[in-house]
Amino acid sequence: MALEVGQQAPDFTLKSTGDQDQVRLSDSKGKNVILLFFPFAFSPVCTDELCGVSDNFSEFADLDADVMAVSVDSPFANRAFAEAENIRIPLLSDFNKDVSEKYGVLYDLGDFKGVAKRSAFIIDKNGVIQYAWSSDDPKQVPDFNEIKNRLAELNT
Repeated sequence: MALEVGQQAPDFTLKSTGDQDQVRLSDSKGKNVILLFFPFAFSPVCTDELCGVSDNFSEFADLDADVMAVSVDSPFANRAFAEAENIRIPLLSDFNKDVSEKYGVLYDLGDFKGVAKRSAFIIDKNGVIQYAWSSDDPKQVPDFNEIKNRLAELNT
């Protein structure tokens, strides 16, 4: 079961495609974080979702939020994905599946065992989950307008 609103977000350190080789969630303390989980690099829905978030990153930055996305793909696959699709948000490799399991979003997708569910969390400046969404349908994406509205509420 996925973590819920009001729970403390588990800290983690994962390999990143961003400016830093590794990202630690607790390094974002003092900022809101949008934490996205996605099933597979290079899949059509994941590509659309992450390119859309990357292309509209300034909207999230204007709401004082960092965005990062996690998959169980290797750091090499994530880097190739980010470069091929010009994705500018950090893609984090949860290759050992520890973080996906801690967040309650690890599941079996058909023949694929241990994949991250498409999920979205907003973690506030104190590390508390303020929004939690997860779907067993890998084709369903989060409602990013709902995420933006929740971020706006957190900033008032």
